Amino acid sequence: MNLIIDINEKINSFVWGPFTLSAFLLVGIYFTLRLKGIQFKKAKLITNKTLLSLLKKQTRTSVGKHSLSQFGSLSTALAATIGTGSIVGVATALAIGGSGSIFWMWVCAFLGMSTAYAENVLGILYRTRDKNGRITGGAYTYIEKGMKAKPLAKLFALFCVLASFGMGNMAQGNSISASLSQSFHIPKICCGVVLFAFVLVVMLGGAQRTQSVCELIVPFMTIFFLAGAVIILCLKHKRLLPEFLSIFKNAFCFKSAAGGIAGAGIKKAVSIGIRRGVFSNEAGLGSTVSVHSSSNIKQPVEQGFWGIFEVFIDTIVVCTITALVILVSGTPLAKDEGAEIVVRAFESGFGSFGGYFVSVSIVLFALATLIGWSFIGENAFCYLFPRAKNKIYKIIFCVFVYLGAVSSLEFVWEISDTFNGLMAIPNLIALVVLSKEVINETNRYFNRNNSS
Repeated sequence: MNLIIDINEKINSFVWGPFTLSAFLLVGIYFTLRLKGIQFKKAKLITNKTLLSLLKKQTRTSVGKHSLSQFGSLSTALAATIGTGSIVGVATALAIGGSGSIFWMWVCAFLGMSTAYAENVLGILYRTRDKNGRITGGAYTYIEKGMKAKPLAKLFALFCVLASFGMGNMAQGNSISASLSQSFHIPKICCGVVLFAFVLVVMLGGAQRTQSVCELIVPFMTIFFLAGAVIILCLKHKRLLPEFLSIFKNAFCFKSAAGGIAGAGIKKAVSIGIRRGVFSNEAGLGSTVSVHSSSNIKQPVEQGFWGIFEVFIDTIVVCTITALVILVSGTPLAKDEGAEIVVRAFESGFGSFGGYFVSVSIVLFALATLIGWSFIGENAFCYLFPRAKNKIYKIIFCVFVYLGAVSSLEFVWEISDTFNGLMAIPNLIALVVLSKEVINETNRYFNRNNSS
């Protein structure tokens, strides 16, 4: 086990090292420039095609049992991305990189919007249907059909399946049982049994049941958490503006907090901000492309708009609000704490009820991630093993949910980080290689619709 841990640490240090983090930024900059700042320039159109379109019935209606509605694909994708990282991950970023890390998280998100757009455009362009009518679409699809690199596509799908068992499964099950056990004294084995049964019932219901559950959980958990956060911000309103401005000030503070080498402070803020930004919205990982590819939408560009909207909600809204709550509360930031920081922040306004509020939020966010990643992992499994019964994956997935709920999983978090990062490498390469197709499809869309 020690040997495996040592090997994983070396791989992880490379995967999430300066080279890969720089690649995320460079690809985001590249698409932002090539697409002429589409996430900024077309903000009004994107809002009309995403947020405002949710008022229309057809946006919430799917076509066929194997497809998702536009709202369903967004909810399922957000379920996978708005996880405990949006709560605990933000606290960790503040503890390690200071408030300036949030600025670099924003930078990563705004650039990542164009990357997410490109992923979704390619996902729709290269999606296919098998003989059973099931949609095959994802990063592995455009890597195989666009790049003509099937071995690399299979490798991506393998990393995706492995990540679904780790970060998307055991780690989330562990977060749920730990929160319920600590706050409500529910035995972990009971949590494991209930989670096993619940996730299995959802997965056996196919795409439509997954969509229905995500459409219910994601809006509720987001509104629930943000409502509580806004109350804290109102109670601490006098500190809001100074703490908000500190994000910009500390983002460019070249003097380290410890008074060491000049530039150490900003280096740490940039590094942790970018890393947590990628962890939060997953733009560039290619993980949620299979969800967006299952949408009933026909226009690749319009599905790309949903990718931009997803990143905006996840990082710019949820992560920012979480960070501001922690900052205005004045709670001490310890590097070896995550959830504890958030609990103290909410207890500063809600008293002892704050701990229960955070526990319920973590349970909802982790449960949503479980359901979202079950869909992502199953699609990758079906791509890897097209002749195998997908029920095999469903049962294995649920067994791992139970194991995660009743086990101690420090190592799972570490190795899951590695698999997440390994997905990014072939995906980022494919995005650059196929970038001309994204640009051409975007130009055709705006020329055809005369959209300014």
